Amino acid sequence: MYDLLIIGGGAAGMMAAVQAGRRGVKVLLAERGEKTGRKLLITGKGRCNVTNNCPREELMQNIPRNPRFLYSAFSRFDSADTMAFFESAGVPLKTERGARDFPQSDKASDIREALMREMKKAGVTLMTGKADELLTEEGRVTGVRFSDGRTEQVNAVLLATGGASYPTTGSDGNGYRLAQSVGHTVVPPTPSLIPIVTAEKDPRDMMGLSLRNVRLSLLENNREIFSELGEMLFTHFGVSGPLVLSASAHILALGKKKYQLSIDLKPGLTPEQLDKRLLRDFSENLNRDAINAFGALLPRKMIPVALKRAGIPYDQKVREITREERETLLHTLKHFTLTVSSFRPVEEAIVTRGGVSIKEVDPKTMESKKCKGLYLAGEILDVDGYTGGFNLQIAFATACAAAEAVAEGIGNG
Repeated sequence: MYDLLIIGGGAAGMMAAVQAGRRGVKVLLAERGEKTGRKLLITGKGRCNVTNNCPREELMQNIPRNPRFLYSAFSRFDSADTMAFFESAGVPLKTERGARDFPQSDKASDIREALMREMKKAGVTLMTGKADELLTEEGRVTGVRFSDGRTEQVNAVLLATGGASYPTTGSDGNGYRLAQSVGHTVVPPTPSLIPIVTAEKDPRDMMGLSLRNVRLSLLENNREIFSELGEMLFTHFGVSGPLVLSASAHILALGKKKYQLSIDLKPGLTPEQLDKRLLRDFSENLNRDAINAFGALLPRKMIPVALKRAGIPYDQKVREITREERETLLHTLKHFTLTVSSFRPVEEAIVTRGGVSIKEVDPKTMESKKCKGLYLAGEILDVDGYTGGFNLQIAFATACAAAEAVAEGIGNG
């Protein structure tokens, strides 16, 4: 009855369903949960950063793992195509800092609803069920058996199950097991774009404090490998927020190499300019205790932590602060360092690094080299991007490549 069965109703699965359906393919989309697109609803803090409004070359530069595999997919469906798709589906977009694209409404639900509408228009059938087994014959997929015993015979199957992050949305790693069952190699999934646990307890003392317009640098064995301006957040375990998630994607050898985060709290000021600012603040608060003197310079929660790091007693009068103490405080403000001890659990990662080896997948069609008629798209593949809309762009581009290939394969292209 159906030409294509898509396993997984996330970003990649829904986009593939639309693109295949539009090309005349009879599509059945199977989602194990009661609702498709659940992970879409929580991306971008509920706003959904659908893509990044940048040239194709820049897209490639923001894929730290296996970018060349995506060249063909991005050539046929890049960020401009993603934007055009949602605009034509009735969702006006806007471009924000860092070329990040969001719905003008700031509602992720608008993106999900647009995909639902387009699937309906394309004649896609939805079903609820967990895929338990891929049915194959002579090296070709012939159907899927579900956990309730149902089977569906089809010409092609697309695995779009996501990775191992956010299991409550359905991305529990089941797709890896299905791929392995037909001979695929799965590069062990590890977290990427994930909050960081620090060795120091200072973040706990500043829990809930959000910093804006700071520069975060990541050092690997004392060599800077990442540096960016933006926002971050102190938590009970360490640090989180956009800057931290981006930095985490560069931590590839945790446990083998030493990683440190260095925060420049005043990136707009040179050390000399900041020293003048400190001297001015000192002169205006000479008779006050240090703990009460820096409200104009630092967030309230951060003052005791900064003073402690600078070795300045809270009750020390500002007029008694020595030059050495002032220089230490200045260094603390420009280089507030934290030691990376671990990541939060993989379930908290926005995406997972690892997945089905791209050596076993055709980069033009996303068809498996291990099993004919089986296609893979999205986070299940061993590719991942930085934060900023790049991972959804990967999902959409690989989904479109797979959909086109299926349509051409059954004579509807």
